[in-house]
Amino acid sequence: MTEPLNPLTLPAPADAEEWLDSRARGDLDRARELVAGIKADRPADATDLLNRWNDVSVAIGNVASVASLFSEVHPLETVRSRGESAMQEVQKLDTDLSLDRDLYEVFAAVDGSGLDATAKRLLDKTLLDFHRGGVDKDDATRTRVKELSERAILVGQEFSKNIRDDVRTVKVTPDKLDGMPQDWIDAHVVDEDGFVTLTTDYPDVVPFSTYGRDRDTRRALRMEFLNRAWPANDALLKELFEIRREHAHLLGYRDWADYDAEVKMIKEGAAIPEFIDRIAVAALESGERDRNVVLDRMRQDYPDAETIDASDLAFYAEAVRREQLDVDAQQVRTYFDFTAVRRGLLEVTGRLFGLTYRPAEDAVLWDEAVAAYDVFLTDTDRHLGRIYLDLHPREGKFKHAAQFDLVRGLSDRQLAEGVLVCNFPRGLMEHSDVVTLFHEFGHLVHHVLAGRGEWVRFSGVATEWDFVEAPSQMLEEWAWDADVLRTFARNGAGEEIPDPLVARMRRADDFGKGYNARTQMFYASMSYWFHVDIPEDLTERTRELQSRYSLFPYIEGTHMPASFGHLEGYGSGYYTYMWSLVIAKDMFSAFDRDNMFDPEVAGRYRDRLLAQGGQRDAADLVADFLGRPYTFDAYAAWLAE
Repeated sequence: MTEPLNPLTLPAPADAEEWLDSRARGDLDRARELVAGIKADRPADATDLLNRWNDVSVAIGNVASVASLFSEVHPLETVRSRGESAMQEVQKLDTDLSLDRDLYEVFAAVDGSGLDATAKRLLDKTLLDFHRGGVDKDDATRTRVKELSERAILVGQEFSKNIRDDVRTVKVTPDKLDGMPQDWIDAHVVDEDGFVTLTTDYPDVVPFSTYGRDRDTRRALRMEFLNRAWPANDALLKELFEIRREHAHLLGYRDWADYDAEVKMIKEGAAIPEFIDRIAVAALESGERDRNVVLDRMRQDYPDAETIDASDLAFYAEAVRREQLDVDAQQVRTYFDFTAVRRGLLEVTGRLFGLTYRPAEDAVLWDEAVAAYDVFLTDTDRHLGRIYLDLHPREGKFKHAAQFDLVRGLSDRQLAEGVLVCNFPRGLMEHSDVVTLFHEFGHLVHHVLAGRGEWVRFSGVATEWDFVEAPSQMLEEWAWDADVLRTFARNGAGEEIPDPLVARMRRADDFGKGYNARTQMFYASMSYWFHVDIPEDLTERTRELQSRYSLFPYIEGTHMPASFGHLEGYGSGYYTYMWSLVIAKDMFSAFDRDNMFDPEVAGRYRDRLLAQGGQRDAADLVADFLGRPYTFDAYAAWLAE
């Protein structure tokens, strides 16, 4: 019987820089030694070679995961900076290995015919990595590819840091807070000069955009939000796009989109705008209908309004939901206390996936607001891993919502550990925040469940990038189910959220899905065309693409791409979010809305899809779960409802 695995012991915050430095140096040196051994011994047995390469990948991954996390969330700037430099070291080593011809020749020489399917998949993907890295190019090309790769990570880090650090503010007098929930007002103190400070962090900008009655303040806050990291990030984006274009050309690809799409479900860059246009056409009718409803409501206050833009949209969409669809978000939020929601999330996902969460009393936390839990399979009490929930904003922290790896799990070797990083208020939550929490937790569950395989390459959320969001998007459905919500959604009087209110909430959520899809296609078009055309004027090209795809006009004086962090992470592939949603809607069709916890369906989904990680193509995993290939039908039907 194997010994139980122990979670990673993290350092106290004050010791984190030294700990991270030691880990980075030690594991990367270990990886180099292992590579040198492979090249010296030149193992002829494919299984032996893959096992040794797995050791290299584990060593590198154990640096990359911690460094990436600490660079985005650690409270000490010195630790965040060391995380960034460690990521640069990881990228440099990755690039060096991908261009190492001696190493490549070892892999090219082995006979993989006797490998099992998963090991053969690993060998094939490793060989493809070498080719995509440029190993077969001449010396000058390989040198330039290395230079570009190393510069790209520096530019990307600076781009992300600028967004993270540029928290902008708007100061207003207390009378400008009319319409805001009282608990939100109570949390915003009046300073000695008689002003209240609003920030561009989500716990301020989202509620004020939704409830704040003062139009001038809404607009001022929206403009500051859209102008974060500008003008600094404008030049960085152009440089990043040029780096990626040259990189792709050197490797023989038409453009970065073609290079990037090769390893995704979509396969070809040219298929991306076709998909974007398909969604845009499908969403147009319902999008225009609902846009006109919101505009008509705005005209009750401003009869001469010719259009409506993002500074007014959330407020008037909320007015439509409140007045015409009988859903008052301020009433809804009284049922979603953060502590109760977090507890409910664990209970719901535990029941659905057969998991038990126990507080990790021995966990060392980088901030007092972080919570840690050990995760076990309920039926066997097998320890699967550990999760950390870092869910509130603070200075210097990542500004969006995402799941970060801490450790990539491997059977009988290391436990899967992941971190959920979000920016929610500490008191009452918007229901949209609850949905986001369920969504992001879906990534965390995927990471932990898929951490029991043999190869680190396929551990965790290791599927094609245009499938990554699908499991999380599907988990959002449980945040809309009345039976599920009743288990944790209670107001201050202890009353459960009423079923009729949830039904109205679902109907209200359908309102605007067409114009929201069009907005997503606007973002996807930026992601694609910026990388393909590389416009001289990003703001002007944004204006053009917004006019083509979004149903809402560009706000003069704003520079949204500078704060669109997905341009760094998603590259040319932001279409993947909607691609995943198409699959998510189809996967959810296997569940019975009247029996959301059906153990047979949930168990099949957990074991055949989530627990597989990247061991098979995503399309094959979905087909195994559904019993058929996925289709566009469920998404089209949902959009047309």
